[in-house]
Amino acid sequence: MMKKTFLSAIVLLAMALSCPAQENNDFYDNTPVKNLAGTLSVEVLGEVAEPGPVDLSSLPRRSLIVREARTEKEGLAFVGSYRYDGYSLFDILKEKAVAKKNRAELSSVIDLLVAVENAQGDKVVLSWGEIYYPTALHRVLIADRVAPIIPTKTLENWPLPGAMRLVCGNDLISERVLESPTRITVFSAPVAVPGEKGQKPLYAPEIKVIGPDGKAGKFAAAATELRVFPAVFYGRGKGFHGIQRFRGQLLGEALKKHVALDPETLRCGYLVVASVDGYRVALSFSELFNRNDQCEFLLVDRGKGADGGRWSIFSAPDFFSDRAVKAVSAIHILTY
Repeated sequence: MMKKTFLSAIVLLAMALSCPAQENNDFYDNTPVKNLAGTLSVEVLGEVAEPGPVDLSSLPRRSLIVREARTEKEGLAFVGSYRYDGYSLFDILKEKAVAKKNRAELSSVIDLLVAVENAQGDKVVLSWGEIYYPTALHRVLIADRVAPIIPTKTLENWPLPGAMRLVCGNDLISERVLESPTRITVFSAPVAVPGEKGQKPLYAPEIKVIGPDGKAGKFAAAATELRVFPAVFYGRGKGFHGIQRFRGQLLGEALKKHVALDPETLRCGYLVVASVDGYRVALSFSELFNRNDQCEFLLVDRGKGADGGRWSIFSAPDFFSDRAVKAVSAIHILTY
């Protein structure tokens, strides 16, 4: 027993020596950084004007701190806590002018999605909105360096990855980690939405939930807690829309009975929320159902007589109001 205790003390001492004492107020910069193997280039394809490779080393380096948990056979398992350094999808796609296939139908970028893949065929999906619209930017990185964030009392260390990886900082369960990404494909949501822009009154009496097979079911609002989100409402085009209070239920909670929240759908699933006038926005499954920042989407009941009713969406994570949808008539559930 004494020998075992002595060996444990030696291990803890070695870990303490490998974890330098904190020299400043940065908790996330006290351990050695590991360089991850991989090529500092990624190909951008799809609905962009000039497809081709992007040299990651020419971009600014960003940092991201994450607590990683994954779905295992026994349930959810904690993996570790890390600081990743790398290159944000915001910067990677910044100079790639969009060339939408459905521009004549919808010129806005709010129905765009991004698929990230590796050479093995693994893939994850993000919405354009979660890359370019949030108040907190640069939360999705292709990381080429990593360092563990080690607790100061237990000195518990975490296993480090070996290869470059895609990391999504707002995900609660880290299902969208993707090893060795090589290709990014930009695409508009493949959903045709009928409707006339500018129609009055703007009203849809109900929401249809349409699955990947095209079959429609009627949405029934769940009896869940109502939340109130005050907001300085600001659009990318028209600017300030007033200081407003949005009252509704969490959209993710309201939709849970209509979806299967397994690891695969959290990686590759997405939704298209459509208005009766043809306006629509894209959301990834993870940004709706798998958040760690409590910045949620609200489903607001504006009432049977409201113009812009009955149902609307408020996107609390976003800086701009563009993904707020009035007179929601359909929610399409899709996968890449």
